[in-house]
Amino acid sequence: MTGCLQSWPEPVVRVQSLAESGIISIPKCYVKPLSQRPSASSSNNINNNNSSISKSSSSSHTSTPTTTSSEEEIDIPIISLEDLFSDEERVRERALSLLSEACKEWGFFQIVNHGVSHELMKNVKAMWREFFGLPLEVKQEYSNSPVTYEGYGSRLGVEKGAVLDWSDYFFLHFMPPALRNPDKWPSLPPSCRDLIMEYGNEVVRLCGKLMKFLSINLGLGEDYLQNAYGGDDIGACLRVNFYPKCPQPDLTLGLSSHSDPGGLTLLLPEENVAGLQVRRGDNWITVKPIPNAFIVNIGDQTQVLSNAIYKSVEHRVIVNSQKDRVSLAFFYNPKSDLLIQPAKELVTKDRPALYPAMTFDEYRLYIRTKGPCGKAQVESLKSPR
Repeated sequence: MTGCLQSWPEPVVRVQSLAESGIISIPKCYVKPLSQRPSASSSNNINNNNSSISKSSSSSHTSTPTTTSSEEEIDIPIISLEDLFSDEERVRERALSLLSEACKEWGFFQIVNHGVSHELMKNVKAMWREFFGLPLEVKQEYSNSPVTYEGYGSRLGVEKGAVLDWSDYFFLHFMPPALRNPDKWPSLPPSCRDLIMEYGNEVVRLCGKLMKFLSINLGLGEDYLQNAYGGDDIGACLRVNFYPKCPQPDLTLGLSSHSDPGGLTLLLPEENVAGLQVRRGDNWITVKPIPNAFIVNIGDQTQVLSNAIYKSVEHRVIVNSQKDRVSLAFFYNPKSDLLIQPAKELVTKDRPALYPAMTFDEYRLYIRTKGPCGKAQVESLKSPR
């Protein structure tokens, strides 16, 4: 990392503390430009736990996606892992077809019957909610810096004067094991470190299974993508997001529009209140979480490896005035120093390689410097045709 990433450019303010102070208007540094704001109706429907949202009237910019009509009832695809492993060829082929469509057309899907203990999912969310409920001075012991982002944080990117997101987070490394630093993992609640380890091991296994099916659907060997990521020597990290209640949810975002820079993301959301929005053409689709399901999305590195057959898709998080939210985003990434480039088997005369070779370390430096920037990074890398 470069010297410009050694410290935050301005004093760090905890969004949770702001929310709990009783303010009725948010500081100017959290107010998004008009074209980036969610509509007021969008925020109200989130408060009502509605999975669909009314068309945005907040901006006349045609380049900004609107929200979907409540009459459309559109949602991201749902995939059963059990069906992907089914002994019945018809069931298995249908599930593979649904997965292929989800990766090519949506970049997102929800996965059910995935084999991860529902009790573990419940316990790990409750544990992190308990952590964010601890006194500020306890959490401050884990304050992070932009050198690695590991620890307790409240901003992404190091640009001075940037418009910030309405969220706090805890970020930690999980893979490879040599990068783990349990001293940076919270010691409170007492169950924290054991639950991090148990949960991390389970979702790493689940990601490995998904990678096989993604490879198969690309017409590659089932281990191709996993090997391209580094085999067993992959990278993985966890970001636990805390989205406090917001007095003016129509002016800000919990997380600005972006595509994930890594390979594959498994999101464990709150089930009783939605917040994630996925860009679909000119619309923002609000995802309604299914109980005991993971929300999975394709990252930029998989888009590069697939030569843009699979799509990483812009998404964002909206906040509400009624409820705090906790979500766990587990990032499954290539080994940081491996060159990632389009698979040779997917490069043809009619479809030349769209991206240059680049390591994940080089790639993620952009977002660690700039913060969330829509699809700007991966699109800017496309080779001229």
